[in-house]
Amino acid sequence: MKIEHIAMYVNDLEGARDFFTKYFQAVSNEGYHNKTTDFRSYFLTFEDGARLEIMHKPQMQDAEKSVARTGYIHIAFSVGSAKRVDELTKMLENDGYAVISGPRTTGDGYYESCVVGIEGNQIEITV
Repeated sequence: MKIEHIAMYVNDLEGARDFFTKYFQAVSNEGYHNKTTDFRSYFLTFEDGARLEIMHKPQMQDAEKSVARTGYIHIAFSVGSAKRVDELTKMLENDGYAVISGPRTTGDGYYESCVVGIEGNQIEITV
């Protein structure tokens, strides 16, 4: 069994697509638009085949996303090396995204950082 894909609603569909293609080399499909409901989505595929569906529809609730909350908390990307973790974290920080931890080695041995990415959603970057 495997997770087929993960999905997230976003306010800025094009901005979210640009974020994941720029920083995490996602490849986007052409998108989907349901003209009846005005639902729109893109499937983003990453190098290892993992997929993220980003979606938008009119009149969504946009609750505050505190750092410590219940539910899904982050998406983690393995970038292959500590050097790449450092580089990508610095790039995101230079582009205005808040780094909330790291880069560092955690107590359980992961080398990682955590950035508040698009629309307040946390992105973990690890080896």
